[in-house]
Amino acid sequence: MSDRRLSNRVTRAPNYTGPTLVMGFFNLLWIFGVIWSLFGFPAVMAAGWLINLGIDRLRRD
Repeated sequence: MSDRRLSNRVTRAPNYTGPTLVMGFFNLLWIFGVIWSLFGFPAVMAAGWLINLGIDRLRRD
């Protein structure tokens, strides 16, 4: 019975903050590349500006 209790012990979840930020960077990079190839650099600048506005809006709340 004691072996069963040890195997059901709850462990701490791993911290995935670093890998999440890296994957977010790479996803943003390829999405900006697609936008740049389809619409040009001003569209990438506009998309970046809109993303920045959204982040600022979330930060204020």
